[in-house]
Amino acid sequence: MVAPSQYVLPNNLPVALLDCNEAFLLLSAEEKLYTHYLSRASFYGGLIVLFQTSPESPAIYILLNRLFRSQDPGELRGVALSHDVNEEEYQALLVYAAGFFANMGNYKSFGDTKFVPNIPREKLEKVIRASNAFAKDPEGMESLWKMVADHMYSLEPSERQLGLGDHGITTYFSGNCTLEDAELAQRFLDSKSLSAYNTRLFKTLDESGKSLYEVRLASVNKEESASPPSDLSEILGSVEFEGHQFRVTRGDYSPLLRRVRENLENAKAYAANDNQRQMLDEYVRSFQEGSIKAHKEGSKYWVQDKGPIVESYIGFIESYRDPFGSRGEFEGFVAVVNKSVSAKFAQLVSVAEQLVSSLPWPASYEKDAFLRPDFTSLDVVTFSGSGIPAGINIPNYDDIRQTVGFKNVSLGNVLSVGSATEREKLTFLREEDKDLFLKFRGPSFEVQVGLHELLGHGSGKLFVQDEKGALNFDKETVINPETGELVKGWYKTGETWDSKFSTIASTYEECRAECVGLYLCINEEVLRIFGHEAQEAQDVIYVNWLNMVRAGLMGLEYFTPETGRWRQAHMQARFVILRVLLEAGENFVTITQKVGADGRPDVQVTLDREKILSVGHPAIQRFLLRLQVYKSTADVERAREMYDGYSTVTDADPYQFLTLRDIIISRKEERKSFVQINTRITGDSVDTLQYESSPSGLILSVLQRFPDDEEELEREMLELSCADSHFWEQQGSR
Repeated sequence: MVAPSQYVLPNNLPVALLDCNEAFLLLSAEEKLYTHYLSRASFYGGLIVLFQTSPESPAIYILLNRLFRSQDPGELRGVALSHDVNEEEYQALLVYAAGFFANMGNYKSFGDTKFVPNIPREKLEKVIRASNAFAKDPEGMESLWKMVADHMYSLEPSERQLGLGDHGITTYFSGNCTLEDAELAQRFLDSKSLSAYNTRLFKTLDESGKSLYEVRLASVNKEESASPPSDLSEILGSVEFEGHQFRVTRGDYSPLLRRVRENLENAKAYAANDNQRQMLDEYVRSFQEGSIKAHKEGSKYWVQDKGPIVESYIGFIESYRDPFGSRGEFEGFVAVVNKSVSAKFAQLVSVAEQLVSSLPWPASYEKDAFLRPDFTSLDVVTFSGSGIPAGINIPNYDDIRQTVGFKNVSLGNVLSVGSATEREKLTFLREEDKDLFLKFRGPSFEVQVGLHELLGHGSGKLFVQDEKGALNFDKETVINPETGELVKGWYKTGETWDSKFSTIASTYEECRAECVGLYLCINEEVLRIFGHEAQEAQDVIYVNWLNMVRAGLMGLEYFTPETGRWRQAHMQARFVILRVLLEAGENFVTITQKVGADGRPDVQVTLDREKILSVGHPAIQRFLLRLQVYKSTADVERAREMYDGYSTVTDADPYQFLTLRDIIISRKEERKSFVQINTRITGDSVDTLQYESSPSGLILSVLQRFPDDEEELEREMLELSCADSHFWEQQGSR
């Protein structure tokens, strides 16, 4: 049975090289070694993502590695063609392997949809059995194939997307966990002031049918006790909470984190300053012990490390893929600063206070002092995780962001290749908009990313009560602009943005940041900083707004009608913005169904550039105020009611969004996958290994990442996977 097109990757999968060669060559010998060891730490840690994606992902990774390691893609092609596999089917195998490695699992990092091989199962099995890998180790390859074959190809409704309980697959929770279990566990974590970022939750039943919960921390150490001064000394172990038994353990991903720790320790010898050395010490302690507190200390040193030549960050960072929105996916990046582009961002930082003061909320809803961050453009050398973003604003710890600060980075070599599109592949726009869109999409996106990261994620205050009961605002004077009354809500001790807003936290915050970008991109000084004046500046504004509503329309691909759920935070945010701008009326934004030049159903979105200031901007201003007020005051009920309302997708007139979704999916273009370089120490120098921009090049780059210990690494990964597999074997049972 042929899988529906949305669950396979196309044979013409776009693949691009993340070129950083020029930037890397300009580094000193010490900087190259620092980059090398941080890259090793990132890549080893990136393997954790396999365990955070699906139960079968680690074993699929090992199967594909062994298959292509024994014979490179060119040699294996000959084997396949001589065993009844045609060229298209073999290309589909290459595309599947490349897509799997790029996403670090068999679910798309952008959209959380499963993808399966587009080569028939029996033919893939023939290739495996005819391979050198099978000849070398028939028992091992047979065992791997039996472990993964069914899950590799299965498209059961509950396996088509990531989700909790009946809504999909997740390995952040055991298969028998429900939303109620997640909420109970969050209350437990809050009661202990324990972050969920580096945890997973496993539920078992005792002989009487009573639930037992294991909160497992990621760490090298496996001991279930810790001595002072460890911050975990009173956390580890068993305790009763709300009538349930909870046990806090550690040691998740231990063999992988040991390698992360070792490479961070090696990098320390080549650190440029004390901030970097102390940062690495704390990261090592965090991964060794399982302490998020130590990671927060390391993040403080990282924020204070201003203007480094080599920039990096590593840990359990983004919570987009946890269905509950609290647990962090492992991520590590190493990049080199692009000084010329960074100069623009430095100028933007210099006027940040002025821009923040123009945002549509009262001054009492803004941080007491704007902590000027580093804002740099980076050329990525290494980015491990499930996907590579265009920009980042970190750390995600609200207490550090409010008091110490944060950093913004724009990933220049990702931006430059990620948004490139051919005219004939440009969808859903009027012909007269296409040339302008192609000309200014890159420049407008650079402006939007800058504003989104620096002044979107970097703005706004959370009203918080500390352990002593003190508030960080004056509850006798601060008014809620939505009610006209004194503020009645705030974050209680132990509560955070992620824990309070949980399932909508990520997409809501992305929506707020995108709105800040739209709101401020009309500012002449901002546009001048990025080199745009006069008519060109007006065109950049228009394309930025047009790009946003087109993205909102395209976001429908990431909505699942069967579950009524969104699978991607940013695309849900952009759809919400589209709805807000449609609601503004006056034909500011229009969506029209039509028949395309190819005779198939099509859709067209337009935006009236003459009404951006008179209709669009006031609509975003009103919406942005509500977003911030609800966020500041911890008003999750009103926030959810508003946000879920705009997120609703039906086939009701006038827009028929479900019908539009079918059209969008039928005309979608697959997102680019990125090939990354590897670094090698040769004598006293560090060399780079380059690869071609193709599925084969991507596969080879992954095969050559771990030359020193690949067999031991795979054995330990398989042991980890098998040890926990029973948690998902009975996913159907609750």
